[in-house]
Amino acid sequence: MTETFTALMIEDVDGKPRAGFRDITKADLPDNDVLVEVAYSSLNYKDGLAITGKGRIARRMPMVAGIDIAGTVVESRSPAWKPGDKVVANGWGMSETEWGAYTRFQRLKPEWLIRLPDAFTLEQAMAIGTAGYTAALCVDALESWGVVQPGKGEVLVTGAAGGVGSTAVSLLSSKGYNVVASTGRAETHDYLRGLGASAIIDRNELMGEVRPLQKERWSGAVDSVGSTTLANVLAQTVYGGAVAACGLAGGPDLPGTVMPHILRSVTLIGVDSVYAPMAKREKAWKTLAGHLDKKKLAAMTEVHKMSELPELASRIVKGEVRGRVVIGIA
Repeated sequence: MTETFTALMIEDVDGKPRAGFRDITKADLPDNDVLVEVAYSSLNYKDGLAITGKGRIARRMPMVAGIDIAGTVVESRSPAWKPGDKVVANGWGMSETEWGAYTRFQRLKPEWLIRLPDAFTLEQAMAIGTAGYTAALCVDALESWGVVQPGKGEVLVTGAAGGVGSTAVSLLSSKGYNVVASTGRAETHDYLRGLGASAIIDRNELMGEVRPLQKERWSGAVDSVGSTTLANVLAQTVYGGAVAACGLAGGPDLPGTVMPHILRSVTLIGVDSVYAPMAKREKAWKTLAGHLDKKKLAAMTEVHKMSELPELASRIVKGEVRGRVVIGIA
């Protein structure tokens, strides 16, 4: 008898994406070279948009959702991977144009895979997930730009109680930076201080009228919000400072001016996690392995069952999820 297993599938229903659980077999999977048994995935804001249909994430359907995978190689036609290898995959179009993680088995392209770092278990790797890996890309980008220095000035993290923000606060504080966390949820203040934030500001302070140049404050920033928030952050960044932008939870627009860039030499660094080259991915995971406090990682993480995904997706889109959500698959 052919083995069946459950997948969270996004399908086109009357011209609109609709998510639901479906039984599939290995024969239904894409014809990629490496078969992975998925142990864990995670829930990111992008996953929430895909599952709820609030964002048009899946560009072909039917589509298995989920942009993060941690699991074990079962079969491989690639010499780079063998059965028993523990692997991680983030992005690469999964849940958009490529079938993703919310399924017990998935076939993946060998070039998408990274060997599980010795520092982490499969569950911890998904507690990090795309959100944490993106945070590490942002921290690496700021440091590579050569602007921020530990112990000097303040580094702002917007959307600080979310997945990207929580990991960014933890990473930056462990590296010795003075981290200011921006959040709109008062109940997360103790949580953010526990992750290492030295100060907290209300997100409304960054959502007001955008003036081209404002009082200089931030030597650097990690922004996952975009829109008015990002425009105000840029206007408040010190001469020669930089902002690493990786999200648009507040909107895709940028209602600012060129003034911070041409009068204060402020740099806006765009950070993409989906198709980041392997060298940047490996560096990001090295940063995480070397500087992410596992106790703080545990404090920001909840583990849930795959059956809970529809409810969790609705909550994360509404901004009701704190930190990281790991999804148990196997």
